[in-house]
Amino acid sequence: MRFNLSDYLPIILMFVVAAGFAVTNILLSRVIGQRKSTRTKLMPYECGKDPVGSARERFSVKFYLIAMIFILFDIEVIFLIPWAVVFKRLAAPQYGLGTLLYTEMMLFVALLLAGYIYVVKKGAFDWSEQARREAEAEARLLSRAEKPAAQVTRSAA
Repeated sequence: MRFNLSDYLPIILMFVVAAGFAVTNILLSRVIGQRKSTRTKLMPYECGKDPVGSARERFSVKFYLIAMIFILFDIEVIFLIPWAVVFKRLAAPQYGLGTLLYTEMMLFVALLLAGYIYVVKKGAFDWSEQARREAEAEARLLSRAEKPAAQVTRSAA
């Protein structure tokens, strides 16, 4: 079996088309796009958290909870895709594992669904105005708690 560069032509073509599409979109947005710089557009934006206060303030626990939930459901997809690829072959009559494999995956999905329902009931996805006020109040309490600790550290030094 010899190396033939023409066998890789479709892959090279795909990369060229993808790069061309990206460059074309960036250039079109520069040429055609609006250039109004408003205060809102110039504000930094970070993961759904309003940029208020210093950069050293602590994040709400809700921020980390959302990150962990994202990772959890990302892992679910990572397990579902290979399972779906081999399911038809392993469910064939010569292996006889169809019912077992299907039951195991449905149990996995049911556990993830139970976790998702729990998270929704706890209000982790609630980004309403009331939830923002509660998060800001929590941040103020944390900053007040940190100030005396910082003063004690300075006085001890």
